[in-house]
Amino acid sequence: MTKKIMLALGALLMAVPALAEEAAKVAMPVTGEAAGLVAIAVGICLGAAAFGGSLGQGKAAASALEGVARNPAASGKLLVPLILSLAFIESLTIYALVIAIKLLDKF
Repeated sequence: MTKKIMLALGALLMAVPALAEEAAKVAMPVTGEAAGLVAIAVGICLGAAAFGGSLGQGKAAASALEGVARNPAASGKLLVPLILSLAFIESLTIYALVIAIKLLDKF
């Protein structure tokens, strides 16, 4: 088992230089019809992030409240995981906002 892991790790480490990209070229600003497509992509990205984030937060809150309704003594144990899950869901939405801002920087 250890030999297989070492062989796989060695193959992965040897593949990294072979797949290395050349230096990135300077990005040209987006103009014309492509600028409109970027704006549409940004709108779709933000819309999907807001929709998915709100669905996830609603589902997490509903599940936590259902758990508390079934067992009120478990409310203390459910609070920390609920807050963590809401924070992670919100961070994914913020990542989508960052991506959208990066896309808009190309204009």
